[in-house]
Amino acid sequence: MSQDNLIKLECVDCRRVNYYSRKNKKTLKNRLQLRKYCEHCRKHTGHKETK
Repeated sequence: MSQDNLIKLECVDCRRVNYYSRKNKKTLKNRLQLRKYCEHCRKHTGHKETK
């Protein structure tokens, strides 16, 4: 993956980085937030984009 489009997704509850994804930063200016499965919490939680 290209490093300039790479983002980290962090669990809202336990604050662990579980996922890496890509994003077009020219079209999406706001931070991304998705509901994904967290292995540490063992449930679906919100995952926010980090720096």
